[in-house]
Amino acid sequence: MEEQTNITHRDVNPYGEIEVAPEVLEVIAGIAANEVDGVYAMQGRFATEVKSMFGKTSHNKGVHLVSDEEGLKVEVYCYFKYGVNVPKVATEIQQRIREQVYHMTEIALSEINIHIVGIVPEKSNLQELFELESEEDEEK
Repeated sequence: MEEQTNITHRDVNPYGEIEVAPEVLEVIAGIAANEVDGVYAMQGRFATEVKSMFGKTSHNKGVHLVSDEEGLKVEVYCYFKYGVNVPKVATEIQQRIREQVYHMTEIALSEINIHIVGIVPEKSNLQELFELESEEDEEK
């Protein structure tokens, strides 16, 4: 796993540098994605789901930040509600994340990739979703 460093905002500032941790950008993107109508939940790892059962919410779950020569890329893994217009919801997630990250940090993202892990029918139980994720983790 590659080591992620803080992202420095290079604007002229008489007070000094401003550094934003990658986890902060992931949290901003996670909250922005969750606010879009049509998103059922974000995909998390088994450990994240166990923490959430004990009351600790993880706002960066399902969001991964990648830094390369082209810039900063955000990978978003989420479940959509059944019956939504998938391209419309995915585009709205991209727009919302781009706007919120820039508004809060003035950092421009090069790409925002949406990975739709599944479509959840209306009558699905959240526990059934966790069971599906743990089965996927075991297969990997």
